[in-house]
Amino acid sequence: MSAALFGYLPDGQPVHRITLSGHGLTATILDYGAIVQDLRLQGHQPALVLGFHQLDDYLQHSPYFGAIAGRCANRIRDGLVQLDGQRFELDRNFLGKHCLHGGSAGMGKRLWRLDDTTTTAVTLTISLADGDMGFPGNLTARVTYQLMPGGTLDIVMEATTDQLTLCNLAHHSYFNLDGSSSILDHRLQVLAQHYNPVDGELIPTGEIRPVADSQMDLRQQQALVETGDEGRTAGRRLLDHNFCLSRQRAALRHVATLASPLSGVSMRLHTTEPGLQIYTGGKINCPVPGLDGMVMGANSGIAMEPQTWPDGIHQPQFPQATLQPGEQYLQHTQYIFDKEQP
Repeated sequence: MSAALFGYLPDGQPVHRITLSGHGLTATILDYGAIVQDLRLQGHQPALVLGFHQLDDYLQHSPYFGAIAGRCANRIRDGLVQLDGQRFELDRNFLGKHCLHGGSAGMGKRLWRLDDTTTTAVTLTISLADGDMGFPGNLTARVTYQLMPGGTLDIVMEATTDQLTLCNLAHHSYFNLDGSSSILDHRLQVLAQHYNPVDGELIPTGEIRPVADSQMDLRQQQALVETGDEGRTAGRRLLDHNFCLSRQRAALRHVATLASPLSGVSMRLHTTEPGLQIYTGGKINCPVPGLDGMVMGANSGIAMEPQTWPDGIHQPQFPQATLQPGEQYLQHTQYIFDKEQP
């Protein structure tokens, strides 16, 4: 493990970058946003994730690249919640009317405390006050990134509260397994029977719809670009949807695979979470280059975010993201990388 100064926040606080290495992976983690700033696989030159070389670019241009989104990831309709008969107005940072990823200063845009490091692991902690971004309860969250055998990036997220609140954390890296300008030639498998349709503002409608006989059926590995006769592009799977893996948290299990035919790199995703948000990056439009000078435009990366189903507070038929005093939020997720040998 090594740590280095990465830059300074506008208020003068320093941001550090921690480098982990082992088991075929090298990862750099920031104590700002608990961001995975860079991730490399031995024998494969390009970065596996989208990111920046400069802190200012994260502050000005990042759509949550590599961050931990929370205290409540995804969207909350109208920025309003009711808990124990009390109404709470949240920060409305999406379209001026909904709450996204815990608000404009959620934990993905805050400085975390560096708690523990080894050559292959780092633990970061953050405390959010009662009323922060409108949410009730003093919430303490902790994330541990660890490199493990078999090319595994292991992520454990924990949280506790002193008051009934919402807690739904999500790791928000955008993956690109071949370093090309688009991930639409990647192949994706999601082992889900159902998904949550959304309205025009990306808020779940409440329906739990079967994936069968639709573009959302990814139970068999599929290209993100569909081709028609003679190789013509027939359509794109432009996704920003939750796939319903289960009704509650489960034992760690395989839920999705992403693969690049161009590079031979694949990524298996294991998680305990009941949902998996897939976002194919259709709105990425960064005016500055990323890692290794990469131009990051639409569909240059894909986010695969294990979490609780979004906006469950307004959909009682969904798994809920509430956290009570005395309970522990616990998510375990693994991204497992491999490269075909020529």
